[in-house]
Amino acid sequence: MSTASTQLPEGRYGRSSDERADRKLKVIGAVLGAALLVLIGWFAYHYVAGNRISVEIYTFETSAKSVKVHLTGDKDAGVEGYCTVRSQAENGAEVGRADFRFDAATTDIDQVVTLQTTSRGTTAELLGCHVG
Repeated sequence: MSTASTQLPEGRYGRSSDERADRKLKVIGAVLGAALLVLIGWFAYHYVAGNRISVEIYTFETSAKSVKVHLTGDKDAGVEGYCTVRSQAENGAEVGRADFRFDAATTDIDQVVTLQTTSRGTTAELLGCHVG
């Protein structure tokens, strides 16, 4: 006794719609995966090989209308950049802020800069250094 087959004959009716949808999803997934790998590689390259400036405040000295700040650090050769320094009064109000530039020829930074303030500052804070 034989049983009737419930499957369609192969090749007779073409691909099913499920197979076409699976193929589209695989192609879309492969394209998105490749794009993600390229993006991760780009960020990794710029993180490792990107230009950098690394500076810190060594000492500072306050007076009635200024703060002298001794900056030390290093940067990549051929890179121009600047660091932003600010000073705050005892009550926390900002009394001075300035950008100090470093030329491209310098690699070792050891510089005393003067930040002009509106009143006596009690702090000197390095907000950050940027290439540009």
